Amino acid sequence: MGVPKRRMSKMRLRTRKASHRPKAPQLSVCAQCGARVLPHRVCPSCGYYKGRQVVSVTAA
Repeated sequence: MGVPKRRMSKMRLRTRKASHRPKAPQLSVCAQCGARVLPHRVCPSCGYYKGRQVVSVTAA
């Protein structure tokens, strides 16, 4: 059975645990309407992706 030979320092432990924290999504700006959009996704407000309309968005 694997048993640690030395006690792990607080800094080493916290450094390892810090990589598991949730990260905020990186949002980009839509070129057509200026809304905040996840990258490589169709804009939900205008329906454009890479300069062309992919989805028709109807105003409700």
